[in-house]
Amino acid sequence: MELINDLISGALPFTEWPMFILLIGGGLFLVFYSKFLPYRFFGHAIAITAGKYDDKTAQGDVSSFQALSAAVAATVGLGNISGVAIAIHDGGPGVVFWIWVTALIGMCIKFYSCSLAVMYRTTDADGKLQGGPMYYITKGLGEKARPLALFFAVCGLFGFLGVFTANQFTDTFMTVVEPNETIANFGTFNWQLGIGFVLAIVTSFVIFGGLTKIAKVASAIVPFMVLVYLLAVVVVMVLNASQIIPSLKMIVTEAWNFKTVVTGGFWGLVIIGIRRAMFSNEAGLGSAPMYHGQSKTDSPIKEGLVAMLGPFIDTILVCTFTAVVIILSGAYLEDGSGIVMTLSAFEKTLFGYGDDLLMLIVTAFALSTLFTYSYYGVKCLSFLTNPKIGKYYNWYFVIMIVFAAVASLELVKNLIDLSYALMVIPNMIAVLLLAPKVNKEAKKYFQRLKGEQG
Repeated sequence: MELINDLISGALPFTEWPMFILLIGGGLFLVFYSKFLPYRFFGHAIAITAGKYDDKTAQGDVSSFQALSAAVAATVGLGNISGVAIAIHDGGPGVVFWIWVTALIGMCIKFYSCSLAVMYRTTDADGKLQGGPMYYITKGLGEKARPLALFFAVCGLFGFLGVFTANQFTDTFMTVVEPNETIANFGTFNWQLGIGFVLAIVTSFVIFGGLTKIAKVASAIVPFMVLVYLLAVVVVMVLNASQIIPSLKMIVTEAWNFKTVVTGGFWGLVIIGIRRAMFSNEAGLGSAPMYHGQSKTDSPIKEGLVAMLGPFIDTILVCTFTAVVIILSGAYLEDGSGIVMTLSAFEKTLFGYGDDLLMLIVTAFALSTLFTYSYYGVKCLSFLTNPKIGKYYNWYFVIMIVFAAVASLELVKNLIDLSYALMVIPNMIAVLLLAPKVNKEAKKYFQRLKGEQG
């Protein structure tokens, strides 16, 4: 495992510049190119999600709300609860500011990429609707761009593994339950292995059941758990109200700390922020378009507007709340990274029971993420081969859950960071090249909307 980790961490620095230029540079270009459209129609996006503009005759497998729930299920999860802790551990509180910046730009990227997913959706060999980067690359840019789509799908085979989730869930269980003391002393490795097997078995029941079950399970568990999590955070904030403003102030002042001790200095700080924001809300990554490409909608622009709410809910709200709790509890000054830091913050601030409550929430998030992620990987393998072979991805996905349960956080984090950075490259190139098509479609959509309302 150490050898694999050394190889991956050696390759990571080479992906920093392309990722930064495409995500932040490309994202800012889209913000201005769209004339701030996603931000101006924020209220309209909420109305669409609430079903106000639903078309009963539209094609697709799941409703816009279900697609957003499933995409938020895959993104509001451990990326927000432990991803933020990892970011603060690696770069200090100032990192959160760069997570915000990336998320705001990410809303615009999500609008474009998910609109494209519906514009260029197609049917596969089984006659099912398919959307996502592989399809808008090949249909939008033409066959000459197929290598880009293949490169994206190959990286997706690694990027869409549930390794981070399985690893952090195992950490949570070991920290909160302390099974060696409270249940039986089987040794840490055996417990981790056991947890990995249980997670793998539970996941296989759902993922071998197909997408509609996944959407049902995710849309049932996740909104409820997000609410419980937000309530817990609000309680902590009310009890420590005087600390909220100093915590937020610290985030902003530390963001511009040019003498920071982070590896890579100020630049390193920004890169950690971008990485963790991308991990938290997946804007620019190309995973959410795969879900949104299947929603029942009559308009790509409508779907793009629904999708752009993802980074807002996920990163601006949930990540900020987590960060404030970690900072005001002082947990960020401790040694632990990842979920262990967040658990410590909750335990300190919620009468000693916070970590048990977080354990429940983490379980729900972990399962929903594992249920939704395998689906992305299946789509990548299906694109590279065909839908029959694509289904075998689930077996590989389940086996890797067991591997992740015993792997180190460092290895898992580096594997995901490398795969994500590589997936951004083909996806963002396509989104930037196809942006004029989205603008044209948006113009038509808003003219039609004016006509209906006028």
